Amino acid sequence: MIGKPVVQVEVKNVLATSAGSAIFLGNDEKVFVIYVDHFVGSAINTFLHGTPKPRPQTHDLFADALTALGARVERVVVNDFSDTVFYARLILVAENELEERKIVEIDARPSDSIALAVQAGAPIYVAAHVWESVEDMSEVLKKMQDANDEGLGGFSE
Repeated sequence: MIGKPVVQVEVKNVLATSAGSAIFLGNDEKVFVIYVDHFVGSAINTFLHGTPKPRPQTHDLFADALTALGARVERVVVNDFSDTVFYARLILVAENELEERKIVEIDARPSDSIALAVQAGAPIYVAAHVWESVEDMSEVLKKMQDANDEGLGGFSE
């Protein structure tokens, strides 16, 4: 993935939908949406807001395992899009007791990758060809946030 053009994005909002959650990703130029199940959407929202949880969840377990192994999430790249399905790569960096550094790239669902990136404070990127092909949903996000502000449901940013 190194050397290929990417665009840095951030999670702009997580909003509940009738079928799960809409994760709005973007920057000042454009916003697009990835639809995910409610549980991962809720996890992303929890990490965004630092909401305490009574017990560790799956993403917490994975993050704790990475830490125990001397690894961390370095970045996430949403690297492809086909037939309404997004694909992502989770890039991890691990260092052992001899200070040997290893970069590991794992194929992962964008929803899980985004949750782990938000939890770790790691950057999220979108491959340029994906960025250019997604529809700008900035106005949809604005309308949904306005509806949410009026008490019509969804998570707030």
